This record gives sequence, structure tokens and C-alpha cells, in this order.
Amino acid sequence: MKIAIYSTQDFEPEFFDAANESFHHELVYFREKLHEQTARMAVGFPAVCAFIADQLDSQTLTTLSAGGGRLIALRSAGFNNVDLAAAAKLGLTVLRVPAYSPHAVAEHAVALMLTLNRNIHRAYNRVREGDFELNGLMGFDMFGKTVGIVGTGKIGAALAQIMAGFGCNLLGYDTYYNPDCLTLGVKYVSLEQLLRESDIVSLHCPLTAETRHLINPATIALMKRGSMLINTARGALVDTSAAIKALKSGEHFCRFGIDVYEEEGPLFFEDRSSSVIQDDIFARLTTFPNVVITGHQGFLTREALMNIAETTLANARDFETGKPKPENRVELNG
Repeated sequence: MKIAIYSTQDFEPEFFDAANESFHHELVYFREKLHEQTARMAVGFPAVCAFIADQLDSQTLTTLSAGGGRLIALRSAGFNNVDLAAAAKLGLTVLRVPAYSPHAVAEHAVALMLTLNRNIHRAYNRVREGDFELNGLMGFDMFGKTVGIVGTGKIGAALAQIMAGFGCNLLGYDTYYNPDCLTLGVKYVSLEQLLRESDIVSLHCPLTAETRHLINPATIALMKRGSMLINTARGALVDTSAAIKALKSGEHFCRFGIDVYEEEGPLFFEDRSSSVIQDDIFARLTTFPNVVITGHQGFLTREALMNIAETTLANARDFETGKPKPENRVELNG
């Protein structure tokens, strides 16, 4: 199958080419992001492989369909960047990679926690400048602290396993009680109780209309003074302006670690070190000593990249043979 792969990063062809030895698709890599104008580059391609930064709105999908497109193969778990109603109307099939490596994202969330707790980012910069003073670097023992996990799917369960190893008390919030989490001792509670009792809150739920700005002025007001908020899921789960106000006041959470940002589309996955960041909210976030930001790299492990490539190409094969896996299919009511 001829597949146009958009938003290709330098590290990706190695994994797609290796995985493709078993599938024999025709892969064409484009560095350009997918949007209405660049969709014209995919004329004659029955399949398009899209990344989380690509814009699959109605206009883009219409152009892809007119050019012979039939399959949208997402190399991600999230699909909030796809107009599913338009895809259904155009007869386009949307397939995703629902679980490429839950351990990769969970471990990155823990890395953010430890960095913020022990002020690793600040200590690193001090030592490089010959400053070995310890004032301002004090953290706390993770052992015995309460960690609230919002969304206990595969990634949330992987995080629960890690935090159980730290000796943490575990709270969970989800509509589905994951048996693996229950075995680990996760206590399922309401979101309100989780926010009130947790020393660390880590977000691992999908972005939907219901979860957009799940963390907002009202829910922030419930959080413990001195607590920590971690987001490695989707940026728009957090009202960033409200988070900044909370960080400035110090009345609720006072440490903020994010691998995602609600307006990351124009920023992430490109080298912008020689330009001025135009996003004033993001720029403000970078000034806080108690904020750690990474650029959506939680998935970036060799194991995850190989799993993404293999599942994406398997999805294309399954579509071609008329047998796409139901669990990988994304539909308007799915």
C-alpha cells in the first residue's frame, strides 16, 4: 500500500523502514505537517499516516479524499486532531495505535515528578556554574505520599505499578475500575476527593469534550497546598492560564510538570531556538523555577517507536485486506 507519512522526524524512518520489511508497503516521507494546503501532496496515496501535530479538519480530509485517500493511519493513541464526523461523511477509515508503550509515558511522568521534587533542573544548572549551595533544593520523600492518577488505562496502570514500588498511597479516578490497578491497591474515588487528598496528581485520561480543561479554577481550588500536578496526556486537559494563577498564588499546587501544552501545535516538534516565542502564556510558564516542561517526548523510546511503526503498518495491511482490528478503529461514537 502506498502511504504518505507526514510530519516525519529524523528518527522515524529507521523504525518504519525496519518494520516495513515484514509488510512491504511503499512509504513516502514528508517533513511537512499535514493541513489543507499540504494535503495536496498526497494525491494518489490511498493511505496517509498522520502525527498528533497534524490538522485533520474537514477541509484537509476533503482534499485527501478527493486525491484518492481512503485510510487515515494515526501513529498515535490520541485522535482529538481528527474531525471524525467529516471522516465518516467522506467514507474515510481512521485507525490508531492505542497502546504503543504505556511504560514509556508512565516513566516520563515519574521523571517529571522526581525532577520537580528534588529540583534536579535547578541543581544541574547550579553545578555547571560552580554553585554547590543546597538552599532552595529541598524535596520530600516519595514514600508514604498520596498519588492521584486521573485515568487508569494502560498508562495509568503502568504509573500505578511504579508508584506502588515507591511506597506511595494510590488514588484513582476513572469511569472503569481497572482490575490491575485494584490489585495494586488503587482506591477509586471521586475527582474531588482525589484532588483534595493527593500530594501528586498525574493526568492520563484522553482529551474529550468532557475532559477539556478538567483542571480549571474550580478544580484547582480543591488541590492541596504544596501539591504537584503532572500532565503527560493532552495539553488541553489543563487550563494553562488558571494554572499560572495558581502557581503565582502558591495556595494550591506549587509544582507543575508538563510534557504537553494546549497550544503546542505551532510550537512543538521544531527547532525554534533562533526565534522569539510568540505565545505569551507559554513564555510565562518557562519563567517559573517550579515548572518543568518537555516538548511532548514522553513516547520517545526505542521500544515505543518500534511498536508505533509496527502497529501503524499492520493497520494499513489490515485495512487493505478488509480486516481492520476493531480496537484500533476510531469512529464518531467510539
